Amino acid sequence: MGFSTVPCNEFVEVLASKAPVPGGGGASALVGAVGTALGNMVGSLTVGKKKYAEVEDEMWELKKKCDALQKDFLRLIERDAEVFEPLSKAYGMPRATEEEKAEKARVMEIVLKDACSVPMEIMEKCCEAIEVIVEFAAKGSTLAISDAGVGAAFCKAALKGASLNVYINTKSMADKAYAEELNKKADAMLEKYTKIADETFDSVLSRLK
Repeated sequence: MGFSTVPCNEFVEVLASKAPVPGGGGASALVGAVGTALGNMVGSLTVGKKKYAEVEDEMWELKKKCDALQKDFLRLIERDAEVFEPLSKAYGMPRATEEEKAEKARVMEIVLKDACSVPMEIMEKCCEAIEVIVEFAAKGSTLAISDAGVGAAFCKAALKGASLNVYINTKSMADKAYAEELNKKADAMLEKYTKIADETFDSVLSRLK
């Protein structure tokens, strides 16, 4: 199933089921795509307006970034499902003998690293999206400023959601040095970009109340 192309109701139904995928990673990527699209919409409502002629070129550049990010997020919905399947199978490998234990440990380390790579990329894309939404909120049409605020909130949620999918996999890694390296990267993105997203949301809120 192509989770990025099914109707919303089908995605939600499968998400709520016992099916192993999609899960929190794919859902985070979807939320990131929606948040980015909201920012993109602000740009769409800004270009072509005389009032915003000075930022016209910048808005088009920001929209191009959003177009690319939206495609990235949708790709990552599918990719998250792809990397989970071998991880799920690895957890079920036998470990009755020492040879089986060693083989399971070897395979687990490989699939855990693959499984971590996707939520890490989702986090990176969320950070990029938040940076773009900051600009839409500051310079885009005031008629759509609330959408920029919602976009910032969604991308922050996607960032935090994806981080949990990093941490649950690094916790099981035997290579603790590599796991710590990934954790530090995730920690840094969370610390920096949740703050930026919150500041953007608060700025929008202050202009609406």
